[in-house]
Amino acid sequence: MSATVTAVSSNGAYSFTKPNRERITLLAGLGVEGDVHAGVTVKHRSRVAQDPTRPNLRQVHLIHEELFEEVGASGFQVAAGELGENITTRGIDLLGLPTGALLRIGDKAVVEVTGLRNPCRQIDDFQRGLLKQVVGRDADGRVRYRAGVMGVVKVGGVVRAGDAISVELPDGPHRALERV
Repeated sequence: MSATVTAVSSNGAYSFTKPNRERITLLAGLGVEGDVHAGVTVKHRSRVAQDPTRPNLRQVHLIHEELFEEVGASGFQVAAGELGENITTRGIDLLGLPTGALLRIGDKAVVEVTGLRNPCRQIDDFQRGLLKQVVGRDADGRVRYRAGVMGVVKVGGVVRAGDAISVELPDGPHRALERV
């Protein structure tokens, strides 16, 4: 199966969920045009409170649609955009990518993967118990984050559902994703 975009979402106001759109426009160095999290410096409220001058490594949030099926098996109903992602994917192991992987999306856009999404308690406000589904521990006791990946826009472009996604891995030794 080839990797594809299954939905795109954005919101100009702070809200946990993001409505689906026909298309979104990625802007190099900024993020999703018109999205509240777009910008050169951090935009997530918790990070702004810590240091508003830090670079925004969370310009674009991508999540794998397969996660919705996994949590669905435990009784949770989640649809594209409801966990705040901008791009919903299918057929790509987002969580297995190394830091610095480039995602070529559609005709032109390129997103560099910066790290794992660090989900917060708002997920439980959305659906009680869902946070434990997306943050857990592996067999060795290490914390596992499963709520998608974050990235920065390297090359802008329009992204729509149905667009193909290809991966370009970075040179040299690969660094596993950490939360950002």
